[in-house]
Amino acid sequence: MIRTFGLVASRWGAKTLFHRAPAHLRASCLIPSQWERASLKNSPRYLASLSQNLVRPPVQSEDSTIFALSTAPGKSAIAIIRISGPHCKQIYQSLCPGRPFPKPRYATLRSLHEPGRPPSESTALDSGALVLYFPAPQTVTGEDLLELHVHGGPAIVKAVLGAIPKCVEQSGSGQRTELSSLPSISPIRYAEAGEFTRRAFLNNRLDIPQIEALGETLDAETEQQRQLAVQGTVSSLSSRYEAWRQQLLEARGELEALIDFSEDQHFDESIGDFVVSIGTQIRRLLQQINLHVENAAKGELMRNGIKIALLGAPNAGKSSLLNQIVGREAAIVSNEQGTQGISLIFGDMAGLRSASGGAGRIVGAIETEGIRRAKARALESDVVIVVLSLEDAPDGHTASIFLEPEVIEATQTCLDQGKNMLVVVNKIDKAATSSDVREQCIQAVREKLPDIQRSDILFISCEEAQTRMMEESDPGNIQTFLGALQQLFKRMAAPSRLPTDYDAHIGNSYYTESLGVTYRQKANLELCAESLRLFLDQIPQAAGGIHDASIENGDVDIVMAAENLRQAADCLSKITGRGDSGDVEEVLGVVFEKFCVGK
Repeated sequence: MIRTFGLVASRWGAKTLFHRAPAHLRASCLIPSQWERASLKNSPRYLASLSQNLVRPPVQSEDSTIFALSTAPGKSAIAIIRISGPHCKQIYQSLCPGRPFPKPRYATLRSLHEPGRPPSESTALDSGALVLYFPAPQTVTGEDLLELHVHGGPAIVKAVLGAIPKCVEQSGSGQRTELSSLPSISPIRYAEAGEFTRRAFLNNRLDIPQIEALGETLDAETEQQRQLAVQGTVSSLSSRYEAWRQQLLEARGELEALIDFSEDQHFDESIGDFVVSIGTQIRRLLQQINLHVENAAKGELMRNGIKIALLGAPNAGKSSLLNQIVGREAAIVSNEQGTQGISLIFGDMAGLRSASGGAGRIVGAIETEGIRRAKARALESDVVIVVLSLEDAPDGHTASIFLEPEVIEATQTCLDQGKNMLVVVNKIDKAATSSDVREQCIQAVREKLPDIQRSDILFISCEEAQTRMMEESDPGNIQTFLGALQQLFKRMAAPSRLPTDYDAHIGNSYYTESLGVTYRQKANLELCAESLRLFLDQIPQAAGGIHDASIENGDVDIVMAAENLRQAADCLSKITGRGDSGDVEEVLGVVFEKFCVGK
């Protein structure tokens, strides 16, 4: 997938998600806050949150049933309406009066009718719907779940959605329940964005990392994005974070035991050695967390796309090279592991030249601004391709490489920032003896830019690529250039690894799953790592470097060290939603606001 910025417009438009109830239902839907409408009276997480005063008791019914269109709105072959909550059976009995209840987890063909009226052809909403019933708790939400697979005509979907809120008041004897008799409270309501998934969290069917990965799955547009998202939907990351949190809690408990019992109890090892032992465990844990933070940055790169800037002087061939890349999309697609489906965002910016312009050409205000933006864009990019060119000598002698001072300066700035770089020398067709000229070009480039490796300097001819396309297997060396670019992407996508002597039993899945760490998780891991570094600053590395007297004299502040571990564990709690993180509602609000209705 290739996107462009700068002079080449992006082909991706804005996305629109279905976040609201249908117009004919909005008047009957109560719209309190997201949290108030998703709470469940029997949820362990919800009860725990109430006990900690983290959330308010719900204004709406704790037994409310929610429903929504789970497929995309508009005309379609099939539309799926999802219903979750305690009134699923009553809704079925109202829509399918007189028909036996379907066998759980089996698709059953039924005709849907208007609630409260004898079934007939005139009351039919859909004569050929599939009904599936999933009993709690083994469902996606942990509640009773009813799915109606109806024909996807807008009128049918609208009619069925409009009938569902009427089902409870018409079921049974026709009397409203005590709950539904209240004028301000409805037992059945249209779901809010992400509310099905929120209920899955409250009922321990999903945890926050899995939910975030689910959101990434829905947004995935490339193969690489899909792989990263699917890896996150399994519980391995959540289990790892929870194991780390438990490890920190155990270490904290051991330290606090020293505070409370060191004067009264006899330990098998000296207090100093005991503290150093805990420090060794935390140091190894910090290595793992740092690895996840580093690989999270690579995962973000794969999800968001690799930004590539083309930097060079005017007429060096930047636009021609971009046209060759875009025109050869198939050439940069490979089945090689680690290079599939990476989103690329190319930018062709203004050419860079000195203020005098040379040959009497003065750089005006507009061009100066374009040059400034080009330099800024290069610094924002992940990969910078520096396009140089061979130019004919004024005296008509052999062509030589042209090194524009502005380009050299901007390239050095990018190198200082640690950017991934490739140098491309265009117009190599101007060289009569290319081998000698190439060596001269390499020496000239490395003289100005010594940090550029020889292997990162490539030679192409966009002119030959255009005019001799049918004559050679690799006209203009464009395929060679694309191969080098592909290898660079592979290195950027490869996860970092722990030292080889760290743990021989760690498999590749440990490293690949760390690429699925989201931005929010990464931010909390960084805070966790900072707390662990503060802890380690107080604990000597070598056994024997600390003595019991050091603790007794206050040289090692055990109380502060234990507090650092508590803060680190809290950061992991914010990732998983477990423990006493203190801001569960805020975390859930950030996660669920990205979901559409029906998910």
